[in-house]
Amino acid sequence: MSRWNELTGETSGNEYAARFTALARSGKDVHGEARFCAALVPAGARVLDAGCGTGRVMIRLAELGYDCVGVDRDASMLAVAREQAPDLPWYQADLTEFAPDLLGIAAGFDLVVAAGNIFPLLAEGTEATVVKRLAAALRPGGLMVAGFGLDAAHLPVPPSITLPEYDEYCAAAGLTLVDRFATWDAEPYEGGGYAVSVHRR
Repeated sequence: MSRWNELTGETSGNEYAARFTALARSGKDVHGEARFCAALVPAGARVLDAGCGTGRVMIRLAELGYDCVGVDRDASMLAVAREQAPDLPWYQADLTEFAPDLLGIAAGFDLVVAAGNIFPLLAEGTEATVVKRLAAALRPGGLMVAGFGLDAAHLPVPPSITLPEYDEYCAAAGLTLVDRFATWDAEPYEGGGYAVSVHRR
């Protein structure tokens, strides 16, 4: 069972979406991840939103002209995504078993994005497997971007993965670190409890 399942029971889609709707209505910027991704690859690029949740990031990227595919294991989150954007491709799959061909979609993505603390919320011991699965979905030269918390202040669960561990998993999957930031607004990373890492295949 993933830490996400333990935390939510995979029934929190509407609640999760409502929280971001309220933030947007209050004037908060809720599109930092999409803006970050759009600075990495041109419009029209193929993007895999791994752990897409309710689709907030992917829907915005689609609006900006990206060719997107969303994958998540939580049916409650996907139900919200499909309601908000029924014409976009949403797939229910566990990232530990993710294989594009099994879902009938092509690999060779230009960008894989894993926002929303995907890696700390995986089942213990599956992190390297998920990195390998996502890396395999990239085209040569493609990028993988992951942002996640590293300490209790930035996570809803106890910290479970360090940056050296994540970099080790990426290296084993054929990925090379390109850059690392402290936020989705691309502030330089100088240590701290949250990091956005960009790796290239």
